[in-house]
Amino acid sequence: MADIIELAAEKRTEFGKGAARRIRRADKVPAVVYGHGTEPQHVTLPGHDTLLALRAANALLNIQIAGEKELLALPKQVQRDPIKGFVEHVDLLIVKRGEKVTVEVPVILTGEAAAETLVNQDLNALALEVDALNIPESLEISIEGLEAGSQITVADIELPAGATFNGEAAETLIVGINEAVELDVESDAEGDEEGAEGDEEAAEGESEDAEGESEGE
Repeated sequence: MADIIELAAEKRTEFGKGAARRIRRADKVPAVVYGHGTEPQHVTLPGHDTLLALRAANALLNIQIAGEKELLALPKQVQRDPIKGFVEHVDLLIVKRGEKVTVEVPVILTGEAAAETLVNQDLNALALEVDALNIPESLEISIEGLEAGSQITVADIELPAGATFNGEAAETLIVGINEAVELDVESDAEGDEEGAEGDEEAAEGESEDAEGESEGE
């Protein structure tokens, strides 16, 4: 389970693109906190601390608003600058202790499959329903020594305690091990050479025909 990350927020009273730019220039991030039937609360978050916090998947944040109120929240939407990568805006969903939430948990493969195989990972994350205070950072799946033809589905893995798969079928494929296909580089090269020689011979033939026609005239 990931740690709860503390972030101090300030109430936001200015809105619009101009206000958002001023907030970012001050190394802060515009954000909105919503959920559980409450009115959306517009706040600003510390820029550097927020960037670090959002590096963790499904980071659970304890938001302290103006030193008065504390709210547990999950990032639901994060907007980043496409070039520089800094955080432009964050939507935060309020969660409660004991509440179940659905999150995308990254799948990490460990180990090495058997020699002369190719590993095809169909799913990079699994949608799991978990306790809001017990969200796993990732799911590790070992492929150590797996031979060609092996498959791992959702039904084959042990989920964290209290977690349930929120997808359509337990037979959903996560990773498959296929036989590696070796390319015959020498044959391809020989084929290219033969093709090139054939082209040269055809070109020479055309040239000789053209000379013959010219002499006939």
